[in-house]
Amino acid sequence: MPGYFWNSPYRACGGCTCQKYPSIEVCHSIAPLVANDSQIVGAATDFNVPKANCIDRAMTKPRLTPLAEILPATVPFVGPEAAERQRGRAFDARLGANESVFGPSPRAIAAMEAAAGDVWMYADPESHELRAALAQHLGISMHEVVVGEGIDSLLGYLVRLFITQGDAVVTSDGAYPTFNYHVVGYGGTLTAVPFRDDKEDPEALLKAASEKNAKLIYLANPDNPMASHHPAAVIDDMIARLPAECLLVLDEAYFEFAPHDTAPAIDTSNAQVVRMRTFSKAYGMAGGRVGYAFGHRDNIRAFEKVRNHFGMNRIAQIGALAALADQDYLEKIKQDATASRDRIAAIARENGLEPLPSATNFVTIDCGQDGAFAKAVLEELVARGIFVRMPFAEPGNRCIRVSCGRKPDLDKLAKILPKALKAALAR
Repeated sequence: MPGYFWNSPYRACGGCTCQKYPSIEVCHSIAPLVANDSQIVGAATDFNVPKANCIDRAMTKPRLTPLAEILPATVPFVGPEAAERQRGRAFDARLGANESVFGPSPRAIAAMEAAAGDVWMYADPESHELRAALAQHLGISMHEVVVGEGIDSLLGYLVRLFITQGDAVVTSDGAYPTFNYHVVGYGGTLTAVPFRDDKEDPEALLKAASEKNAKLIYLANPDNPMASHHPAAVIDDMIARLPAECLLVLDEAYFEFAPHDTAPAIDTSNAQVVRMRTFSKAYGMAGGRVGYAFGHRDNIRAFEKVRNHFGMNRIAQIGALAALADQDYLEKIKQDATASRDRIAAIARENGLEPLPSATNFVTIDCGQDGAFAKAVLEELVARGIFVRMPFAEPGNRCIRVSCGRKPDLDKLAKILPKALKAALAR
């Protein structure tokens, strides 16, 4: 009977058993709703509870904040698992989420297996050992690095720290949607500038930030979804020209796959830059959710005001520490990714498509027509068991995006792509 009350249009007075009507049970987690018999709202029919002791449930519904009321329910990325449930079977090749199908370091796997027995313990809320190792790896103080549940969560914390309702934020049209999700969720106002030559446009970003008096600029280098990158000199020039009181959020999730001249030298003395990296891509730990941000210590210290201190996974912390220590394995993964990118590019060309230059662990393939055609190609690939994604903003949506895969994955892509293209052309 208690569960029924959750679905009833009325609620009885609280307590495990109604004190006035002891034959009526109610869920003990329902707080008392009626103080006295004078609160009469609506008609009480469930279980013959007298009208005088009930209150219309609609009158007691907790209210969302005004901002939350107007926000749409949003899922920035629909996972492959959802697509598999919809199609009723698993994909033959998972080449759409930019995970590392090559997996993490064997040392990381062994460390996580050994740590599984201690999962009853909370993770170190300071991530002390991992932060210390990252600081040594980066050549900075551990007070200049914070660990979080992937870059996604760190972006949310950062936006919460710097953005309030009405604040201006600048990004690129078609850039990482989870950042936009956080900005809108905290009431920020987004301005999105178009890509230029399939790259994010630093000049346009700076211009928009100046015009809008923006508090944040988001730039991914290398970027997702186009896989392009800017050399460090371009980023350094952008940093030097940031408007006053404007923070550059530099997302370097794909840093390890990029040419050596991509990332600027680390300078944590500049309070106008926060950089973010992850163990989800090259380190092969997307399911572990380990990301980190580094920069000026005042900015990094501010994360302590809002972050979930017990949000980190203990086993993932230990795995990330072991993965970071195995740089030889990381070098092998980079070589495997390069070979895989070359194979994907070759498959694209064999089918009359044009692969764009890639500094990431995926290849963006120009399908040669408009967004509708690229979407048709994607749908035909998915229908045949090959999971891929596509950019969602013009003109990038003329493309599909294929993550690096192992030889069997890419053999399947090579077999299925001609069929998918033929079906898409026939639509």
